[in-house]
Amino acid sequence: MRDFKGRVAVITGAAEGIGKAIAQEAAARGMKLFLADIDKAKLDATATELRADGADIDGMRVDVSKADQVDDLANHAFTRFGRVHLLVANAGVACAKPVWDTTPGDWEWVMGVNLYGVTHALRAFLPRMLAAGDEGHVVATASMAGLLSLPSIAAYNASKHAVVTVMEGLHHDLQLRGARIGASVLCPSWVKTRIALSERHRTAGELTRPASLDPIAAKLGGAVQEAVAGGMEPAEVARALFAAVAKGRFYVLTHANSKSGVKARLEDILGDRPPTLVRL
Repeated sequence: MRDFKGRVAVITGAAEGIGKAIAQEAAARGMKLFLADIDKAKLDATATELRADGADIDGMRVDVSKADQVDDLANHAFTRFGRVHLLVANAGVACAKPVWDTTPGDWEWVMGVNLYGVTHALRAFLPRMLAAGDEGHVVATASMAGLLSLPSIAAYNASKHAVVTVMEGLHHDLQLRGARIGASVLCPSWVKTRIALSERHRTAGELTRPASLDPIAAKLGGAVQEAVAGGMEPAEVARALFAAVAKGRFYVLTHANSKSGVKARLEDILGDRPPTLVRL
């Protein structure tokens, strides 16, 4: 998909961070936008900002873990614009805990947003995108945690590995059917976002024992926050994503050192070795 001007993009998790940067890049390329996020106030602010720059934009509050809300998103987007050409399932959350401290509620929350947010979107949008017969593209935001296994984020690792394999399978399904729709999986490393504060969207009843009670997890959590604060700007991730979509690239690794970690993991598997702790 090389021609973006006048096409329609739907982006989840679009109110801030990577999602907002993707929306800004899409608008700069002349795309029409339908945005979704769980934070309505920030979503409205982003929409207002983009409209001020001349973007044709609409949006709605959506909890992507809820299938019916993603169905509503698809209905509203197709009603508003008639077509969808670029679908970006970007919404994501995380919690920092060793696996033995990760509760059923933690698993439900993380998998609900990170994995089911993607699968709900694929089910809700792809049949209509395929039926339209237009050239298009589908992107899911995973992470380097979808290609590596980092300590103290078990649920996040699992959800992002699942996203990668879902998108790999989708790529094959689309290719086997000769579809005009491509697929990519976005796997950034550290990016300046507020993902470390994901639990701000959980209710008091959903919050569980904090990882800081585990000293190793607390230390790692602090290191993650520092790495995120010094990470890549979201706009740079967005530019890399659009360059990859234009070239039809499936794996989008935004950080120069990412492939060395993936190589180490593959060599561990092929060499029958325990996993190497990769420093991103």
